[in-house]
Amino acid sequence: MKTQTLTVTALAAALAIGRPAFAQSTYTLAAPAELRAEWRAQRDAALSAAHPDEAQRERDEAQRARDEAQRERDRALRDRDRENQYYDSGQSALDSSKWDRAVQNFDRVIELKGPKSDAAHYWKAYAQNKLGQRPEALATLSEMLKDYPKSRYLGDAKALEVEVRSQSGQVNPATETDEDMKLMALQALANNSSEEAVPMLQKMLQGTGSPRLKARALFVLAQSSSPRAREVLVNIAKGNGNPDLQMKAVQYLGIHGGRESRAALSEIYGSSSDVDLKKRILNAFMVAGEKDRLLTAAQSEQNADLRAEAVRQLGVMGAHDELWTLYQKESSVEVKKQVIRAMFVGGNATRLIELAKGEQNPELRLLAVRNLGIMGSKRTADALVEIYGSTKDAEIRKAVINALFIQNNAEGLVALARKESDLEMKKEMVQKLSLMHSKAATDYLLELLNK
Repeated sequence: MKTQTLTVTALAAALAIGRPAFAQSTYTLAAPAELRAEWRAQRDAALSAAHPDEAQRERDEAQRARDEAQRERDRALRDRDRENQYYDSGQSALDSSKWDRAVQNFDRVIELKGPKSDAAHYWKAYAQNKLGQRPEALATLSEMLKDYPKSRYLGDAKALEVEVRSQSGQVNPATETDEDMKLMALQALANNSSEEAVPMLQKMLQGTGSPRLKARALFVLAQSSSPRAREVLVNIAKGNGNPDLQMKAVQYLGIHGGRESRAALSEIYGSSSDVDLKKRILNAFMVAGEKDRLLTAAQSEQNADLRAEAVRQLGVMGAHDELWTLYQKESSVEVKKQVIRAMFVGGNATRLIELAKGEQNPELRLLAVRNLGIMGSKRTADALVEIYGSTKDAEIRKAVINALFIQNNAEGLVALARKESDLEMKKEMVQKLSLMHSKAATDYLLELLNK
């Protein structure tokens, strides 16, 4: 098929008289990608040539839109952090029987209208019931059932509603003692678990107990070698329970599970779109020593946050070979930065020194130098001094100076300062030495003053 092209001049002329140059064009979405790219480039060049002010306005508007989108993402991230903070504080208050404080924290979660709002309604009602505020608890549950008809807390909420309606007046203080006794009984089960206890534990998990009681029941299940207990735990990890229990079940599968449990976690990871849940599974893989599964996630995961989390967990494991393999195959600078940080977390000074000496990308090389400074050892200090002497790059040299300063390595800075003929670099070193409480630094500064 013969292709048609429109020159920049023709486009400019069409734009100048206001005609839609592409209205009758044969270019369609079916055209080759390179042809469409050429089309866009010619169009943009023509627009700039014919209407430079308009083209600049469009670029400014596009930049403003991108800036606003980034601000929205930042706001959403801050709200998510606040939500998690208030929710965790509310859970801690429940465990400490500080019901008023729990209500206050869950109210703040509800105000944010985030992903945990339905859970906050449930636990707020739970705390209100403990305070003897039966009408308020029922109102909170009613609001939850109305606003979140598909919530995974609905089963818990309906069970709590039945319990609240069955009560008359204030909560009996004996309830607290009863729960304490249940916790002691659960401890005994943990020490001597049996197959017969599994149905009772499952019923407790489906009831209206406190987060502490349910977490303990789940822990007992995780300790059990019973196939039925493992099945219940896996089902909860798959989402057959409220999200709080799901997260704990995933954690316990990573700690106590065998090969079948890790396979179940991998299946859950692949079928879920919940980023928080997937991060918890990645952490469970780290606990279980699953380097290969983490490496797979780091290489193939589409979500940037999850890729970064997989890389970080590899660093915590000290998976030096896997991280180096990932670094060599990776093309994204941002992911490579995460790998360098993971190398630091894992204490891999060898590879960091190698990157600080030979990495061609300036950003990555600088990051490797900075992390060597934070690691702080004689080996890294010697490497930093060697790097300084082998490069003429001013940014790298300044990064080395700062890294030695972070290490509080006055001897290294003094050694470099004595040899340095570049006045600006020497000033950098002297400025850092003036901030260091070290005899080597003080002696050198006095030496300079006496010249």
